Amino acid sequence: MDPHIRLNQMIKVLKEHGRRLTPQRLAILKILAKSDGHPSVETIFEMVKANFPTTSLATVYNTINLLKREKEVLELGFAHLGSRYDGNKPYPHPHAICTACGRIVDPECGSIVRLTEEMANQTGFHFTHHQICFFGLCPECQKVE
Repeated sequence: MDPHIRLNQMIKVLKEHGRRLTPQRLAILKILAKSDGHPSVETIFEMVKANFPTTSLATVYNTINLLKREKEVLELGFAHLGSRYDGNKPYPHPHAICTACGRIVDPECGSIVRLTEEMANQTGFHFTHHQICFFGLCPECQKVE
C-alpha cells in the first residue's frame, strides 16, 4: 500500500477516536506506514529518537498499543525475534521469516482466503484472526550457507 495513503488512514482513525496527534506519535505512524521490514519497538524508538531526542520508549510502546487496539497495526510475536509490527498491512496475512537474519517478507498469496474457509468448514470454528508464518533462509542468507 502507498505509505502516504496508509499514513492518512491511521491519522484518520486516531482522530475519529479522539486521539491526539503529537509530533512523536506522527513520527511513529510515518515509520509504520512506510516500513516493509516489520520493525520492533526498539527499532522504531531509535528512529524516532533521532529527531525527537526526549522521546521515551514508553511513548513508542503506548502508541503501538493504541494502534493495536484500533486495529491499525499487526503484531507478530516470535520467540527468537521478539515482537515485530506491520503498519502497512494491519490484517492477517502470511509472512516469510528468515531464521538467520530475521528478515520478514509479505508474499501475496490469494489462496490464504481459501485455506481459511477450508479450515472453518472442517473445524466449525469462526475465525477472528490468524497468523501464518513460513520459516527458512532468505536469498541473501542462502548465499552465505
